Amino acid sequence: MESSLRKIIHIDMDAFYASVEQRDNASLRGLPIAVGGGGPRGVVATCSYEARKFGVRSAMPGARARRLCPDLLFVKPRFEVYRAVSAQVRDIFSRFTDMIQPLSLDEAYLDVTVNKPGIASATMIAQEIRRMIRAETGLTASAGVSYNKLIAKLASDQNKPDGVCVVRPSEGAAFIAAMPVRRIHGVGPVTAQRMKELGIETGADLRMRDMRFLQAHFGSSADYYYRASRGEDDRPVRERQERKSVSVEDTFFDDLVEKEALVAELDRIAINLWTRIERAQAWGRTVVLKIKFADFRIITRSRSFAAPVRSPDLLAQAGRELLLAQLPLRMGARLLGLGVHNLAGEETQEADGQLPLAL
Repeated sequence: MESSLRKIIHIDMDAFYASVEQRDNASLRGLPIAVGGGGPRGVVATCSYEARKFGVRSAMPGARARRLCPDLLFVKPRFEVYRAVSAQVRDIFSRFTDMIQPLSLDEAYLDVTVNKPGIASATMIAQEIRRMIRAETGLTASAGVSYNKLIAKLASDQNKPDGVCVVRPSEGAAFIAAMPVRRIHGVGPVTAQRMKELGIETGADLRMRDMRFLQAHFGSSADYYYRASRGEDDRPVRERQERKSVSVEDTFFDDLVEKEALVAELDRIAINLWTRIERAQAWGRTVVLKIKFADFRIITRSRSFAAPVRSPDLLAQAGRELLLAQLPLRMGARLLGLGVHNLAGEETQEADGQLPLAL
């Protein structure tokens, strides 16, 4: 492989929180478990692979998870333990490179183009990292190995759990072509639906659209989609990127006007935001509401607290109060968003993140 190409590894711990709980409590092994809250306002932070067979997923309301899997066992999160294990894993990464970009406690990009042991094969490094993780933590990790971050991240999900997927430069375009567009990083559910309506369901479909078409339908995102469909991604692995905020937003198919519908959507967004906050351990003092109207005008409203918000109920309540203060809306809302700013004690994470050769 040409020396000018980068060697990027994306490491993703397998069902991290749930795997730690099963490691530390033998009675949970082999059972469907969810880490998080099973109450009316609880949410699944992550779940074991046994639970995933029933359709249980991260960020799912606990009540729905119980309906899907009546035997599901909920385990209270132990973030101090997860942080300690994450530090162990990060120490393993540092034996190979200092170019490490954590996305959360359980995943990170590594640039091993130049690495400390002087190993030519990125695949060999990925295998050695996985071996060390298993030996030193008792946990498994999956890895994607490629020439850029976009493909490495997609590849790490291909052979989960406890697997490796290698995508060489000559294979990148074909790898993306076969990928459903909904899996491509940066294509959210609403955009995926819009693409489907336009006849775009795979990376190959996306690549067939020229830049003019993409600009007409996706505006400023057109360049990213154009390049992504060709397996191109120049983003570097950033060693120390400070996260300034954590947020979740959703665009609606139909503009929302009624109070009940707006509050229900915001509550759902708050649940997803809290899951993201806990995963990143990024607590903020300022809660920010974002509303985009049918005419694309955007307003933001915020409320600051003396200390970081560490309660999902307080987060949801603050969001609802900010929203209710704006009612009735002058026109329908096409998007709602909720976030926290003025972070303290956060883990570094990609600003656009859910969720980095001799190959």
